[in-house]
Amino acid sequence: MTQENSIRSSYPSLQRYLINMSTKAPSESFKSKIKAFRSQFRGVRNIEFFLYRLTKIFA
Repeated sequence: MTQENSIRSSYPSLQRYLINMSTKAPSESFKSKIKAFRSQFRGVRNIEFFLYRLTKIFA
């Protein structure tokens, strides 16, 4: 991948950061917390209960 292609592929993220000074860090952090929570219980069988627990812990 050339440098020009690399910049072009990440242009939307760069533009969003420069205009709004925002990143995806909060959503990525929340995703990793969900992943750790899910692995702690070795899979999820009851989706409703899983979502209930997520809202009680992370809300």
